[in-house]
Amino acid sequence: MVIDRYNVPKDLQDERFYMVRESILPEALLKTVQTKELLRQGEVKTVNEAVEKVGLSRSAFYKYKDGIFPLNQLERERIVTISMDLLHRSGILSGVLSMIAAHEGNVLTIHQTIPLQGMANVVITVDTSMMGDRLPKLMEALKKQDGVRRAAVIGQG
Repeated sequence: MVIDRYNVPKDLQDERFYMVRESILPEALLKTVQTKELLRQGEVKTVNEAVEKVGLSRSAFYKYKDGIFPLNQLERERIVTISMDLLHRSGILSGVLSMIAAHEGNVLTIHQTIPLQGMANVVITVDTSMMGDRLPKLMEALKKQDGVRRAAVIGQG
């Protein structure tokens, strides 16, 4: 996996990062990650509950919380904008949305123009963080989908 400065939140882009094996991290850092995960998943309601559950002090949590996160979190904000020309027929857009969902894409926005001469332009913004490396397969499938005349990625980041 390649990590570049564009996968890192803007406020951290000038920071230096190190990839470190979990087994050599101090216990406080590991427990900080566990605490953040409990909070993210809603298993606990407060920081107090979370730190008590993992056996970490609140001060240690606040000291480390903004400095450690799982590597896969760096790739969570993977947003792609796809532009398509679709025939103006019932069910075409629904088929496109189903295909995106089948590839584990999460639709964030949809903008569709009024159909002219039987064709509408649709721009869909998709969160691809759960797709892994399947975006090229999705694009291939979209281009072959009935009623799709053109499909192209016009933005990514």
